Amino acid sequence: MKINPSDYKEPDIQILIHHIYELKKGIRNLVLHTMKSEDQEKTEEILNKKGISFIIRPVNDKKINVFFGNPSCVDIVKSFGKKSLSDYSPEQDFILGIMLGYDKSIQFDRYLKRKNISKIMNPKKIRIEEECLN
Repeated sequence: MKINPSDYKEPDIQILIHHIYELKKGIRNLVLHTMKSEDQEKTEEILNKKGISFIIRPVNDKKINVFFGNPSCVDIVKSFGKKSLSDYSPEQDFILGIMLGYDKSIQFDRYLKRKNISKIMNPKKIRIEEECLN
């Protein structure tokens, strides 16, 4: 099914279509798209017609989170249960960030911070930083 963005005027749907394009081009394995709840039916129709694996979780009365992409990634998100993103464990948050393609170094630091683990500096890195300062 060819989806023409001009057929869908809603900004959330146009962004959804762009995310589908990125998914099909291999830029992403998993997409998290937060959008208005009122567009859920159209979103489900589009993703079903495209044969894309997805799961929808409510954010509040007016918004939903749509996770879609690689079926294995979607199954992992399903395994986290129906809790809010803010209630994810540090490990779940880390896994989600990696699947979404977020910068790995930032995800490492985010995980350490959420686990209240202080970073242990690499002695080589400290020497290099000291040399740069001198």
